[in-house]
Amino acid sequence: MSSLKTEYLENLTFTAEQISTLRSLGEYRGKQALFFKQSPEALKSLQLVAKIESSESSNRLEGIELPHKKIEELVLKDTAPKSRSEQEIAGYRDALNLIHESFEHMPFTPNVILQLHGIMCRYIANPGGRFKLTDNEIIENHPDGTKRIRFTPTKAHLTPNAVEQLTKNYSTTIEENKHDALILIPLAILDFLCIHPFSDGNGRMSRLLTLMLLYQFNYQVGRYISLERIFEDSKESYYETLEASSHHWHSDKHDVRPWLNYFWGALLRAYREFEERVGVITTSRGSKTELVRSAINRRMTPFSIHDIESDCPSISRDMIRQVLRKMRDEGEISVSSGGRGAMWQRTFK
Repeated sequence: MSSLKTEYLENLTFTAEQISTLRSLGEYRGKQALFFKQSPEALKSLQLVAKIESSESSNRLEGIELPHKKIEELVLKDTAPKSRSEQEIAGYRDALNLIHESFEHMPFTPNVILQLHGIMCRYIANPGGRFKLTDNEIIENHPDGTKRIRFTPTKAHLTPNAVEQLTKNYSTTIEENKHDALILIPLAILDFLCIHPFSDGNGRMSRLLTLMLLYQFNYQVGRYISLERIFEDSKESYYETLEASSHHWHSDKHDVRPWLNYFWGALLRAYREFEERVGVITTSRGSKTELVRSAINRRMTPFSIHDIESDCPSISRDMIRQVLRKMRDEGEISVSSGGRGAMWQRTFK
């Protein structure tokens, strides 16, 4: 019941295309240091946007929703949560902040996993930081009210030992240095989700742990481009590949390739988006102007000035207005009306 057993790993084979993908991701990791030096202010803005998007998307994947503006307040202003949804998002915010600040000092151990879950659940009535006491199932809910069992996880009484074994296997394989970290990290996440060690919050925890483990191997793109948002954008594939790779997991006969391919593709998309954004904002026109232009050019539907402020929280409204006016005068965008309710739209030629 582990994707990280030596005998299981030794039987894995990879196509030329998969090896090429891993090589590309390694190259992106090597280039990211250059991006970090080019425009610190713009990168700070990207990081704020990514935190908002990560808190929003990871929770929305679990059916926890709030107006975008309220999520901004919770994440950027560190406001105290009131409703249950606000409590869930504030907990995710705190756990995410801890990973951003202290990932180097957070080994992948049962204690760290429990502590991180406790932080994520710190504002809700049901205490976190303890493994499930009753058996659970991964359920797919259909619009017509019917349900389907996607997967039956590890039994509750076996969970502590299963998590202990998972973290030991991960530590051993990392120390052996026989396999790329980008193979071991998604396999550890798959096993975590198959164990499903908590009564609530397993999906959100898996995404927090994904960031933590990637950061520990210097894959830092999740700081600036929300991986959780990419997972949400492709949620059908996200859930389908997890389910496909969990079939026969209990008997060690599962096929991890669907999940690995999806995971690497999502990471590759994040790095390409990061390179595109940083490449735009470091041109000679000035990072602030190009950051606003980039935010506008990503909008395929009508948008308000507030939408652009959300994407560029470190840039003043006056600066955003200047860019909007200039792009309007150049025929790149149009405005529906004046005043507070003005909606802008790109002009597609």
